[in-house]
Amino acid sequence: MTEQDVAEAGPALLASALMRNGALSSDWLPAFHAAPRHRFVPETIWPGAAGGNRQKNRVIRSEEPRAWWEAVYSDAPITTQWDDGAHVGPEKGSIPTSSNSMPTMVFSMLRALDVSEGHRVLEIGTGTGWNAALLSSHVGPADVVTIEVDHTTAEAARERLQDAGFLPLVVVGDGAAGYVQGAPYDRLIATCSIGRVPYAWIEQMKPGGVLVAPWGPTYGGEAFVRLTATGDGTAQGKFLGSSAFMRLRAQRTERKHVREYLKGKPWPADGARSTTALSPDDVGDWPIMFAVGVQVGDAFPWMESYKDGSYTLWLRDTAVTSWATADFEKDRREFEVVQSGPRRLWDEVERAYQWWQSQGRPVFDRFGLTVTPEGETVWLDDPQNPIPPSRG
Repeated sequence: MTEQDVAEAGPALLASALMRNGALSSDWLPAFHAAPRHRFVPETIWPGAAGGNRQKNRVIRSEEPRAWWEAVYSDAPITTQWDDGAHVGPEKGSIPTSSNSMPTMVFSMLRALDVSEGHRVLEIGTGTGWNAALLSSHVGPADVVTIEVDHTTAEAARERLQDAGFLPLVVVGDGAAGYVQGAPYDRLIATCSIGRVPYAWIEQMKPGGVLVAPWGPTYGGEAFVRLTATGDGTAQGKFLGSSAFMRLRAQRTERKHVREYLKGKPWPADGARSTTALSPDDVGDWPIMFAVGVQVGDAFPWMESYKDGSYTLWLRDTAVTSWATADFEKDRREFEVVQSGPRRLWDEVERAYQWWQSQGRPVFDRFGLTVTPEGETVWLDDPQNPIPPSRG
């Protein structure tokens, strides 16, 4: 297909694919066509892969128009900014910090939002402006407020929205604080992930209002949750499906290098050695990481890979007091573990994994979240069944 063929056929092909997989419903089809994705994708992009978050090489529209159009009308995310805009070179940066999200995820979350004409909507994370355009087409621009922390990103999105004929209120500010001047809201949607729901969001919602946001523990694993505000200062609901979004800037965690944990000593430093029958490979899937992460708080994994296919799974706590390693080698039945510090992080992971198995290996849709002024609780199947921490 030529560039023109891709440009002309792309929207219809993508719409058909999204309708077949159930993400795009007929009531959102007019918005899909009124706010075509290509109007909200910049000249320079790093295409992603469907179902993954690994970016491909940079594509510039003026240099590779066909590749640009193919990326835009693929069901895959597109990275549009690295390192909060500090990275400007042709190669990939260190951390992707803005994107045009995977269309399946975009429309799955919009369907979960259950938004209708006349609803007052707050969007956290304007990004390229596509989601705000879809909302504006669906409910009316006078009822959409979108907030973006990055000034350059917000201005570019505002220009795209205006050029496409949409005029939602675009605010530059910290999305964690919401936008009280436009409250109360019937619906709130976040296009960035969170590890805790900012309580300002709950305070700015009407009773019965719906909040949809990607939520994931520090450890890893993430799913989008649909919460309903009860009117008494709480909100509650179920997780609906897997997601993978960039973190809300206000909730990013600084991750220290392993050398900070070893305190200048070579590995294994003062670590205690042991073995385990649990393979590090068994705890790496996204839903398992989620289940482990809601029990193993304030800790995160990192994989150090080797040429022969083996690897070391590092675990570190955010307080920089404890670490652990578990070595994976193919065809082994026992794996070497080293742990140091007041927390025995591998032991915590093992207990969390055993709990997950004992509960029937639940996936995302069995988990739920309750938010109150005092904090939040993740539960399994029922709000009266909170998930216990695995820390001994």
